Amino acid sequence: MSEQILIVDFGSQYTQLIARRVRELNVYCEIHPFNQLPLVTRNIKGIILSGSPCSVNDAGAPRIHVKEIIGRVPVLGICYGAQLIANEYQGNVIPSQIREYGRARLEKIDQHHDLLKEIQLNSQVWMSHGDTIDFLPDTFDVIASTSSVDVAGYKMKGAEVYGIQFHPEVTHTVDGKTILRNFVVHICGCTQDWTPDIFIETTIRELKEKLVSGNVVLGLSGGVDSTVAAVLINEAIGERLHCIFVNNGLLRKNEFNKVLESYRHMGLNVKGVDATGAFYKALKGISDPEQKRKAIGGVFIDVFDEEAHKISNVLWLAQGTIYPDVIESVSVKGPSATIKSHHNVGGLPAKMKLKVVEPLNTLFKDEVRKVGRTLQIDPDILNRHPFPGPGLGIRILGEITPEKVRILQDVDDIFISALKNSGLYDEVWQAGVMLLPIQSVGVMGDERTYENVVALRAVTSVDGMTADWSQLPYDFLANVSNDIINRVKEVNRVVFDISSKPPATIEWE
Repeated sequence: MSEQILIVDFGSQYTQLIARRVRELNVYCEIHPFNQLPLVTRNIKGIILSGSPCSVNDAGAPRIHVKEIIGRVPVLGICYGAQLIANEYQGNVIPSQIREYGRARLEKIDQHHDLLKEIQLNSQVWMSHGDTIDFLPDTFDVIASTSSVDVAGYKMKGAEVYGIQFHPEVTHTVDGKTILRNFVVHICGCTQDWTPDIFIETTIRELKEKLVSGNVVLGLSGGVDSTVAAVLINEAIGERLHCIFVNNGLLRKNEFNKVLESYRHMGLNVKGVDATGAFYKALKGISDPEQKRKAIGGVFIDVFDEEAHKISNVLWLAQGTIYPDVIESVSVKGPSATIKSHHNVGGLPAKMKLKVVEPLNTLFKDEVRKVGRTLQIDPDILNRHPFPGPGLGIRILGEITPEKVRILQDVDDIFISALKNSGLYDEVWQAGVMLLPIQSVGVMGDERTYENVVALRAVTSVDGMTADWSQLPYDFLANVSNDIINRVKEVNRVVFDISSKPPATIEWE
């Protein structure tokens, strides 16, 4: 990339959001942990220091040598980042008398400084801090204040160094995007030329240079990431890309044939492999969610490896890894506590002894979709909801059987079709159905029934890291419930999941 903004991660929950906002300005940026920083080269036009759950006064708090970057490129410190700069230059950071979380208003703004141009008095900002900058030396100017925070923003005299106590990256900061634009474009001088077209052109050129010999194998899933990766690589090397689409018996109803057909219409060199029997055999008797994931992943590796060995001169394994996967694998404090195994099959490269190519590993999910639209990929694939790698295997709570899969496929098909037919599908980030390991009493006609319970799940989100439950219309839910109970005789009760993430996860297993 010709120019970029470097974002230094000190562990803030908002760090990825800073990157997304910068990317929205058509400026490329990268996140690096504070303890794994790259050299500040000519293509780095500016540096943003993120927030942190730590205090600069804590023993062992994350730190960098701020004075080593001051004067080389413009610097913007956000919350903890602002406190770190102040602390390095003999400013005083103390615990806040009142911990300030939530909305505040800028009651003093010095618009003479480029960072705050076009920001109006009383502009709403979002605070989230337990410390306050109590004192700044006279080498700093205070450029913004709120009713309770005197130093809500500052600038270092004689240098393009800024600090703000609030978070411009969250939507609650009304003029946050303007502040980031002022820094990235006006202060750092970025040209805003990082677009899907430029990404595609650059990526295809790099793929041609990288994949000069040998064949490439890629496991297609029917999802957005693997599809866009496949189309990019296909544009670069054509028939030397061999795509393998494995049916694990846990896909949505009729999905294997539908997706396979759509890929062939796209001109991809793709082979479909129905390994349903092998997956069901490996899953027999297993109820634990993690064991199910591992069993599904293990069979996939074996099937994929066997199929890949039928192709001659395979040197590369392509994957649809995206940027959040990369960021989370090199987090500030190492890998976070395991909530569940990642749906990507991590053991594949090691077993196959192939070099890995990941053309999307600098993009967020919404950017992958933009690239896909520019490549004119079928909207039915691009706009698909995310679907877990283990498929319906983690939406059937308890042991998986072919009969349970059939029931869930039928129910899921009714729910997803209803969302599409009612125009609600694109308003929902992800939707699916869980088959619960309980039966309930019901009455159908004059007969008492004792059948299965299913839970509908629909959420709104940007990237899946946080999510709210979708407030689907009552009449829609009533119609879906009636359709499911009338058409799937093994189900006599439908419930709707109204939990958000956190504390709940999107999937139930």
